[in-house]
Amino acid sequence: MGIPGVTLHRVEQPVRGCAHLYKPMIVKMIQGRKRVVTGGEEYHYGDNDILVTGVDVPGVIVECEASPDAPCTAISVDLDKSLIAKLALEIPRGLPDAAPTVRGILVQPLGAAMLDAFARLSELFVMPERAPVLAPMIIKEIHYLLLIGPNGHSLISLCTPGSQSNQIFQAINWLKQNITAAVQIEELAEKAHMAPSTFHRHFKEITAFSPIQYQKRLRLHEAQRLMLVQGMDVGNAGSAVGYDNLSQFNREYKRLFGDSPRRDVKKLMDEAIFSRSSKSRMQYGLPSF
Repeated sequence: MGIPGVTLHRVEQPVRGCAHLYKPMIVKMIQGRKRVVTGGEEYHYGDNDILVTGVDVPGVIVECEASPDAPCTAISVDLDKSLIAKLALEIPRGLPDAAPTVRGILVQPLGAAMLDAFARLSELFVMPERAPVLAPMIIKEIHYLLLIGPNGHSLISLCTPGSQSNQIFQAINWLKQNITAAVQIEELAEKAHMAPSTFHRHFKEITAFSPIQYQKRLRLHEAQRLMLVQGMDVGNAGSAVGYDNLSQFNREYKRLFGDSPRRDVKKLMDEAIFSRSSKSRMQYGLPSF
């Protein structure tokens, strides 16, 4: 029996140079370390850190050491933006000011209270009869501890209607929901109620990519998911995410994932990346923490 919104992850083989789309989540590494690059910035995290992604963030797993004897393991909690918005009303005033730049991905030190909360959450996997009552309370506690921590204001900003960060978040949602649409910066900026230059700057500050680059990665990751999970062939997957030219789809896919779509998907299936303990890894097709 699983816990809604909570995933255990386990990787038994080294991962290097693996393109991945991080979904909004809070990750506590149990064993191992990872090194991730997104938009030219590098992030390291291990068992003394918390990784938080506030928006969908394209990145590359540069290094993840793992073996059957020493697997890289982690527990993640889906980031609940509605819960953040509710908790923000209960946060005491006088917290440290938000950083000048809000990032869609961040790493912060693991505090004792957060470690305790994740430990209690992990215990529920072996006491499933307690999970329906206790898991929602612990998940709420984890979100609260995150918000009163050093990056709480940044996350609150992403979830506060009318803030520039939230306007970028809404633009990202539009791109996800209209993945095949031709992107015009002026139109996106208008949807976000910003001048085009301001919109472009804030979008890149949060995602580390321009809107055009970001949409391209969304499309390619979704195409990979369609082939892995829904069994689509290459042509139909490319068409489903907005590519009219199969050759262009193949070129851009290979540039991101390092191989042609057909060979990449076969390799992923043959290597049995999917794990019974991680439905989200099955959903997105790659190690998801």
